[in-house]
Amino acid sequence: MNQYIGHPSQLFGMEEHQLTRGKGKGLRLIEIHNGKGLDLCVSPDRCADIPRLRYKGINLSYMNPCGYVAPAFYDKEGANFLNSFTAGFLSTCGLQNVGTPNTIDGVSYGLHGSIANTPCENYSFYEKDGTLIVEAFIRDEVIFGRQMTLTRRIFVSTEENSMRIEDTVENTGSHDEPLYLLYHMNMGYPLLDEDSIVDIKSTKVIGRNQHATDDIKNWMHMEKPTQDYEERCYYHSFEGVEGYAAITQPKLGIKLEIRFDPQNLDYFTQWKMMGVRDYVLGLEPGNTLPEGRHIMHEKGLEKILKPGQKKTFIVNIKVSG
Repeated sequence: MNQYIGHPSQLFGMEEHQLTRGKGKGLRLIEIHNGKGLDLCVSPDRCADIPRLRYKGINLSYMNPCGYVAPAFYDKEGANFLNSFTAGFLSTCGLQNVGTPNTIDGVSYGLHGSIANTPCENYSFYEKDGTLIVEAFIRDEVIFGRQMTLTRRIFVSTEENSMRIEDTVENTGSHDEPLYLLYHMNMGYPLLDEDSIVDIKSTKVIGRNQHATDDIKNWMHMEKPTQDYEERCYYHSFEGVEGYAAITQPKLGIKLEIRFDPQNLDYFTQWKMMGVRDYVLGLEPGNTLPEGRHIMHEKGLEKILKPGQKKTFIVNIKVSG
């Protein structure tokens, strides 16, 4: 018991708020303050994703110009996903598709899938033993089709500026189901600018296309906002080493680190988008390339969950400075 305080929220805590205006009207946000400098919000109406991340009051994530958007505005067709792609620190992509829109056997799969626009069916948040915890349960189930669930747990330390995202996906149906999952984590200004130092300890890196390959020597170098910038994506491999990516802002003395198991999340996409206002660096571990379900299927690279099978994925984030 701390005799100096009346309520634990003087030191750290979690509160639920609801937006009242604009396209985000009705969106619920769980605001988390760990008392050491880390502040974030979790959106239970959007897969318990993380729209904002701050450290000592400084923004670390990228917010799309569309801002907060409630799932009622989601349109899965083609690339219309972008109209409600808040981005934020984390937008989860999947579970039926990651990347390019496509159609298979008459079924259309929109850009990056629908899970990021799916509200949690149940969620709770609480503190236990010095850890702030969000638990959420998301159903991705339809009749005559996919039947999968996602159980998400987010653990935020009150002892250091770190958090862990732990997801368990289960095939609750009676047929094999492809599982596509990508953690679309988006770094933004002022953490990100032309002076940022990007460190991805991969053993191999290739460009997604010729445009990226032509400038592959500069994959780690950030640039000033550039009019009509064409995005560059790089695919990193981690063979026999820990999955690790970091971005440091020397002017602020802030470093953000991402760690994951490359045996479990065996693909890593770096999205370098240095446009005017569209200024973002994606550091994205996943179990797939963002090429679209049709391409991964044709190449025999998609992961399959059998009926009743579960798969757990863990991503660790730490901020220092």
